[in-house]
Amino acid sequence: MTEIQIDDAALQSMQSLLGEQFKDTLEFCCSEFERLANEVIATIGNDKEAAIRHAHSLKSNAAQFGATSLSEVAREVELNLNQDNVEKAVNASTDLLAQVSGSQAQLRAWLEAN
Repeated sequence: MTEIQIDDAALQSMQSLLGEQFKDTLEFCCSEFERLANEVIATIGNDKEAAIRHAHSLKSNAAQFGATSLSEVAREVELNLNQDNVEKAVNASTDLLAQVSGSQAQLRAWLEAN
């Protein structure tokens, strides 16, 4: 499994931007990470376009909220699907759920500490 990496500067930037709405938005994003990862896994073998969309959304949302390693795994899935390398995309996707749960835990810990 890839190490979980969180970008503190991205979180601080979003906290500054969102103010009082930051905590609720971060919690929503954590649930979206899980939903999107499950959608990628559910569609990766039978609806390539849907899997690409979900991986792209996961990549972007994770990056915006500092979940850099999750964003990187989603980027790898998206890139491989765009290159018609489904086998590599499937292999990369095996790390998605572990990345989601690890990122969620670290983001929530960051929220408690800040």
